[in-house]
Amino acid sequence: MKNIIEVKNLFYKYEANAQEYTLKDVSFHVKQGEWLSIIGHNGSGKSTTVRLIDGLLEAESGNIIISGEELTHENIWEKRHQIGMVFQNPDNQFVGATVEDDVAFGLENQGIPLEEMRQRVQEALELVGMADFKTREPARLSGGQKQRVAIAGVVALRPQIIILDEATSMLDSEGRLELIRIVKEIKDQHGMTVISITHDLDEVALSDRVIVMKKGEVESSSSPAELFMRKDLGQLGLDEPFTTDLADRLRQEGFDIPLCYFTEEELEEKLWELLSNK
Repeated sequence: MKNIIEVKNLFYKYEANAQEYTLKDVSFHVKQGEWLSIIGHNGSGKSTTVRLIDGLLEAESGNIIISGEELTHENIWEKRHQIGMVFQNPDNQFVGATVEDDVAFGLENQGIPLEEMRQRVQEALELVGMADFKTREPARLSGGQKQRVAIAGVVALRPQIIILDEATSMLDSEGRLELIRIVKEIKDQHGMTVISITHDLDEVALSDRVIVMKKGEVESSSSPAELFMRKDLGQLGLDEPFTTDLADRLRQEGFDIPLCYFTEEELEEKLWELLSNK
């Protein structure tokens, strides 16, 4: 797969006279159709990085290449049309009096014809399971429903890239899992690229690759399975996965379980295999 985003040697600080850089020589790539998670403690530079990619901030130095073209002042609006962002608090994104008005807002700004607009709004709401709520006021929705509508507003614009900036952090565990499932379904159906800033293990586990940021730098890039085997997850702002902890305890009890990451289904299968061979 080709790279849809390339970030090269980014330096950024919020105040010109600040002694410390918020980002220091940050470089990484994102492949087309990939789900990339970015993790790290607050202040590590995660949100700053994606805001630079979307052109909301401007780097002091370095390059951002999107779909083979460097992000510049001249093409910033064109590149923003390729990217949809979903933020932590959906209330900050609502502008319409009803759900369907809100989803249509971005399409109106792009001058999409009325009939096509109606079709896109309906399709996007159906995709996130919110078609029955299209005449509701956004303020009367639950937190999970609001985030679904925010995602529908992004999907209706048909971007190549979706950025989730801690979009699940204000939801309960059930709401987070449902939202992640919806995003994965959209990604798989439409071949979209997803960049997710998160502290949620389930969200990380679904990604293809994980970047760890620390003090404004890229500390590592790995698969979720490789990340979950690290012993310093707490220092990265993540809990140890349930299956990793359980596998460690089972090894201590004498079970011959390989030292690697297991999903719950994989660990269950391994236990059945070991028990059936006794």
